[in-house]
Amino acid sequence: MRPLWTGAIGFGLVNIPVKLYSATEGSELNLDMLDKKDLSNIRYMRVNEKTGKEVKWENIVKGYMLQNKYVVLEKKDFEKAGAEKTKSIDISDFVSLNEVDSIYYETPYYLVPEKSGVRAYALLREALKKTGKAGIASFVMRSKEALAILRTSGEMIILNKIRFHQEIRDTKELNVPKTAIKPAEMKMAVSLINQLTGKFDISKYKDTYTEQLLKLIKAKSKGTKIAEPQMKVVHNKTKDLMSQLKASLGTKSKKAS
Repeated sequence: MRPLWTGAIGFGLVNIPVKLYSATEGSELNLDMLDKKDLSNIRYMRVNEKTGKEVKWENIVKGYMLQNKYVVLEKKDFEKAGAEKTKSIDISDFVSLNEVDSIYYETPYYLVPEKSGVRAYALLREALKKTGKAGIASFVMRSKEALAILRTSGEMIILNKIRFHQEIRDTKELNVPKTAIKPAEMKMAVSLINQLTGKFDISKYKDTYTEQLLKLIKAKSKGTKIAEPQMKVVHNKTKDLMSQLKASLGTKSKKAS
């Protein structure tokens, strides 16, 4: 596995040399885009919108529109904007994990120490475990400043990129109608939640869609006709909320018997 980034964690006056690795990989199938006529691969081209001609990578630059005029940026401009942050994950604060709303979470990465940083890495990891805290840090990745939360998972320190507050849309634009909840409905809903409550085990949740899609592809390659699935409607005999809740509570007990 190749590191995506190398640098150091800044923990007070302690520097911990680390490498950053992707913690996830997609489970979806890698589908190619093809021409319907002869199944040739579709190729993407970078085209000049004025001339219609293809532009080579070496002739492409990045620019920002300012007062109806583009300001072209070069690689050194991005480095100048945050040169001191390009190789450091600077922890500025420590917080309790439950204080960070899940809406802020983005991409997870593994942080692995270099040989010279093993002891300091272990110290930070164990200190985070002992205090039950997580570190809030900023760093630069691919010429863009990112915010992150550093937390522990087993023997690893996980870096989760998190969104800045200004990236979260305001809910004022959305209209959620207010409605009164009947005590009996609330009691029934709580009972249903308690009935379905168990210990969280991520391994029992599988990407069944990808699995079924692959089965379909294999069957189709052999010329097998695939029957179109019919949507199964669970109980919907009544629109009465209490009746639906009662039927839901009975569902699991029937399966278990």
